[in-house]
Amino acid sequence: MPDATHTHGKRVTRVTTPSHPLDPLTLDELTVGREVLERAGLLGDTVRFPSVLPVEPAKDAVTAWKPGRAFDRSILYTLLDTATGVSREVVVSVTEETVVSDTELATAEAPYGQPPYLFEEYDRVEAIVKQNPEWQKAMARRGVTDTDAAFCAPLAPGYFGFEDEVGRRIIRSLTFMRADEQDSPWSHPVEGLVVTIDLTSGEVVRVHDEGDVPIPEIDGNYDEKRVGPARTSLKPIEITQPEGPSFTVDGSHVQWENWSFRVGFNAREGLVLNQVSFRDGDEDRSVLYRASVPEMVVPYGDTSPNRFWISYFDAGEYLLGKNANPLSLGCDCLGVIHYFDGVIADDNGVPQIIPQVICMHEEDYGVLWKHTDLEGRPDVRRSRRLVVSYFSTVGNYDYGFFWYFYLDGTIQVEAKATGIVFNGAGHPGEKNPHALEIAPGLFAPVHQHLFCARLDVAIDGERNAVEEVDAVGVPTGESNPYGNAFTFTRTPLRTEKEAARLADTSKARSWHIRSTERTNRMGQPTAYHLVPQGQPTLLAQPDATVSSRAAFATKHLWTTQYEDGQLWPGGQNPNQHAGDAGLPTYTAGDRSVEDTDIVVWHTFGPTHLPRPEDFPIMPVDYSGFLFKPFGFFDENPALDLPDASKSSCASGGECGCGDHGTASCGCAH
Repeated sequence: MPDATHTHGKRVTRVTTPSHPLDPLTLDELTVGREVLERAGLLGDTVRFPSVLPVEPAKDAVTAWKPGRAFDRSILYTLLDTATGVSREVVVSVTEETVVSDTELATAEAPYGQPPYLFEEYDRVEAIVKQNPEWQKAMARRGVTDTDAAFCAPLAPGYFGFEDEVGRRIIRSLTFMRADEQDSPWSHPVEGLVVTIDLTSGEVVRVHDEGDVPIPEIDGNYDEKRVGPARTSLKPIEITQPEGPSFTVDGSHVQWENWSFRVGFNAREGLVLNQVSFRDGDEDRSVLYRASVPEMVVPYGDTSPNRFWISYFDAGEYLLGKNANPLSLGCDCLGVIHYFDGVIADDNGVPQIIPQVICMHEEDYGVLWKHTDLEGRPDVRRSRRLVVSYFSTVGNYDYGFFWYFYLDGTIQVEAKATGIVFNGAGHPGEKNPHALEIAPGLFAPVHQHLFCARLDVAIDGERNAVEEVDAVGVPTGESNPYGNAFTFTRTPLRTEKEAARLADTSKARSWHIRSTERTNRMGQPTAYHLVPQGQPTLLAQPDATVSSRAAFATKHLWTTQYEDGQLWPGGQNPNQHAGDAGLPTYTAGDRSVEDTDIVVWHTFGPTHLPRPEDFPIMPVDYSGFLFKPFGFFDENPALDLPDASKSSCASGGECGCGDHGTASCGCAH
């Protein structure tokens, strides 16, 4: 059952008793799970919980389930003994209150891999660094003797096969300075100083110290003290829905216009959408079984000792969901908002609530369709979209993940990257081929933000196939006598290796996911097509370790035959993993992806060449893709929308354009 509350005009839902197999974990379930572990003797003073995730129920069990029937709820615990470094994965059935499995992870054996970092380890890093004599000496050499204001950032080390690192729980630290606790550290990097730490032993493995680059003293804050009073020229924009929103919420289930889906949330992926369908007439037609953005990598293109190793996996190493933000009405979302609380476990396995972690609201989106006929009579319908979103802050960067549902059956996925760019120091005015000077003496390295969406597609059922569609020119000749012709090609992608593809904007390349069982009224397979933005994939060289660790980012498209448990593009434990986990492993068997249950994976995201306008805080950088019906419907599914000139664009009963009732009216604003 949901626990729904009203506060100051907003509504918040948190599932307290699961009524569906795909409902998110609850506080009570996490409490029971921890008690089971304790009774089993698996806990102790030094045991921590790097990752606590729901066990995804088998798809066949979910599809066969009927309301009122019992179902199992299980939790996957990753446990870390911080004293010994031993990690294990334990599955607990909270329904049966039993340990289902207990597996020790081979973190000391190739290809290695470590669980995600604990929040408490971040504080431990700073304590270890500041007690180290070599670090103190390096700071003194730079003229810093009072190190209380130093900020020692805890950073995932990547993997390079270094003998003193493999098989150990390693973290690196770069140092930044602060004038006080409120000062932004990111504009005061200490260049040429890297500390590598073994988190289990608390040992400093090595200190790299070179160069004499001054610490930039530029003010990187963005508060009123620095910026000055806010401008007063902007007039208020008010979004009101006097009759309330058009969506309904029942626990995790949402219905909006013709759309229906379930909202989930977990500590790694953050927002998860399940069982997405579109009502066509009197039929609910399936589009997606499950959808999320389960991984991202941030590889840096800098060769300096401070940054050559940086390639953060913000989901697999840091946990996007665990770092998610509580959202507030009027700040992150505008309008009539419905929020969903998130429930996670902290480092000690104790359940915690992230209040209002998911925001849902409607937005006007301009004109959906319009035509003025030969008699001068206009018809126009306004577009509207349902927005489901959350934000996560990992260190210096903030990421917003937005899923948009449109009235015409389109789904859009958008990632918003903002926050503070990760800076290094240099001599003002010097040229650096791998970093750009964004403020005097402050250099931001070139880098990428490569997200991977996982779409468990279900276009009119589970039997689907994929084909690549290109627009191509026709050579001048008998079939193109005037040189103007172009056509399209359709190439079936029959196996997993065939279906690892790159986008090509010169050919308007898209990928059509079609039903192999259903056709539209023209006899064509019903389909959706994935429309990529076609930005670069991973720019690191093929022999770079990040290319094997983040192999998912080397292709825009991957397609796999569905298999339970295959959820992670970069593998279960990408932290310090040697590589080739996740999608390379999933596709190694080159299984058929024709006329079967398939999952489509899409890599997208910006390649960031930082600019002065990104300082001191970065305006949002947008990236994403469209998932649009292509023959899924027999005609435009939004023909029955109300006439915009008589409703949504009117003001006080009069047409907003001031020409109510005339041929020029259309309210196409």
